[in-house]
Amino acid sequence: MTDKLKIVFSFLLFVAGIVGFYLLSGQALVLRILAILAGLGFAGIVFWKTALGQKTFGFINESIAEAKRVVWPTRKETIQMTITVFILVAVMAVFLALVDISFSYMINWLLGRG
Repeated sequence: MTDKLKIVFSFLLFVAGIVGFYLLSGQALVLRILAILAGLGFAGIVFWKTALGQKTFGFINESIAEAKRVVWPTRKETIQMTITVFILVAVMAVFLALVDISFSYMINWLLGRG
């Protein structure tokens, strides 16, 4: 039950940050953005103290660790693959245009318009 209350309180803190943004409409934009960030920060801290928050932040940390293990292509590989894709798209466009034109001629011939 306490976890549910913490989650609700966390949500209310986030909403309070957004409300603060609009209540401070006459103030500098930096102060208004700080109100949202403060609400989000405090909401994150309270949410982190719940079981769901622990699982969520654990999942985020595991995702970041997994993303660090990914082998990203080099610049040269990226350029080569991009050129390959462009060439393939151009070839397919020409092929589909020829198929479309030939079907159009066949339909017109069958209907006696050509």
